[in-house]
Amino acid sequence: MTPKLTIIFLLLLSAPLTLAQPRKATTTLPENRISQAESETHMRFLASDELQGRRTGSVGNMIAARYIAEQYRMLGLKPVQGQTDFYQKIDLERVSAASSGLLVAGKDSLKLGKDLVIMAGGSIDKTGEVVYAGYGFTEAEDGYNGRDVKGRIVVVQGGSPEAKGPQEIFRASNQKRKLAAEKGVSALIELYSESIPWGMVGQYFNREQIAVPVAGAINSPLTHAWINNTNNQFGRLKEAGQTVMFRTSGRPKMPAPSVNVAGVIEGADPKLKDEYIILSAHFDHIGVGKQGGSAYQPTDSIFNGARDNAFGTVGLLTAAKALSEQRPKRSVLVLALTGEEVGLLGSRYYAENPLIPLKQSIFDLNIDGAGYSDTTIVSVIGLERTGAKAEIEAGAKAFGLSVFAEPAPEQGLFDRSDNVSFAAKGVPAPTFSPGFKSFDEAIAKYYHQAIDNPESLNFSYLHRFCQAYAHTARLIADRPTRPFWSAGDKYEATGKELYK
Repeated sequence: MTPKLTIIFLLLLSAPLTLAQPRKATTTLPENRISQAESETHMRFLASDELQGRRTGSVGNMIAARYIAEQYRMLGLKPVQGQTDFYQKIDLERVSAASSGLLVAGKDSLKLGKDLVIMAGGSIDKTGEVVYAGYGFTEAEDGYNGRDVKGRIVVVQGGSPEAKGPQEIFRASNQKRKLAAEKGVSALIELYSESIPWGMVGQYFNREQIAVPVAGAINSPLTHAWINNTNNQFGRLKEAGQTVMFRTSGRPKMPAPSVNVAGVIEGADPKLKDEYIILSAHFDHIGVGKQGGSAYQPTDSIFNGARDNAFGTVGLLTAAKALSEQRPKRSVLVLALTGEEVGLLGSRYYAENPLIPLKQSIFDLNIDGAGYSDTTIVSVIGLERTGAKAEIEAGAKAFGLSVFAEPAPEQGLFDRSDNVSFAAKGVPAPTFSPGFKSFDEAIAKYYHQAIDNPESLNFSYLHRFCQAYAHTARLIADRPTRPFWSAGDKYEATGKELYK
């Protein structure tokens, strides 16, 4: 850390959030007493230029994690039992973009960035006859069918018959790569014609990614590519006797460790304290310059991420202070998540490796959002689905805000933020977002843009939003009964299985 950054970091750690004092008899809850200066101070540090966009795996991301952990310590939160500190360590890896790539099939030359993307793997320079293996999943007739493909170039159809959305498409692709690596394939080529526009595919995979290492395949030499087959122009590669020349630099990998930051507030009720409310928000953003994937000016290449999602992280710290000063009945896990912007990696890792058993985690109140365009509301994705509508509405109303349910439904937002990692395991998990109703120009102006910095914010709204979130968390944690999925929700059966 540079001397300048060290000084700023230490100064802001000492600013105005103070140690929780013994509670005095009062009818005013702690969330009412939290000052706007506190939320503004958190924001000005977390979204500062010095943190360089908080990209997962970067120094700025780890400084943000340290800041959050030290706030937990100052407020008297405790590490989860069995943990020596507030960090849940995640061994991620940084996968660099390929610097070169060329695939020649007959008279066609596919160039990197236009009709060819390199998904994973090392360098290769190979010419050979291809083997077509259907979707590339099984030994059935539409798969490998028992053939020896060691050292061969294998072509497979993109996606799968069941894969509709982005998550299913990428999951299917990873499964194919894993099976091909086990069979000793030297190169795997997918004929891509799926629902995600090819332009978006190229933009995403022709830059650096952060990923969870694939167990058993981390050192595999297998090179994996997608080619644009939108109009079936390369369907002939399914035919026997087809030969290709494939050359690429591959995608070098290096470790990029990161952390989730988890602190516990023990519940005040002896009977309910073994049940936990999770409060979650991601603290990462998209970094600097080309990492961000959006246009930027030479004078400002830092994607500060004030709205997305320093806003939510400040909400976590506000709730942590309020709930630690006057503990609710149930226990609370305050969980700052890394890796949301690179594929929900932090929340997925936690859901697979929970520090507290998920069957004891009865609710997740997540914060995330693309920004705000209405400072009279909070927007809640999953309001009607997750059993705590009354508490959410009351929590917002206490600070002069109303609730707008399911903004921008065409965007499928419930399944695009960290809440879905918990929902997929059965935990009711809505997302509490800054106020917006649609992805309009006011949202797009700042979403993943370099101008999304603290100076552009309405700090009065940030303050009230964070107070409303803290109060909502208290009301849910104090409920006499657990919230649960609405009848017929797609996650209801999983929830019933989790909680028996």
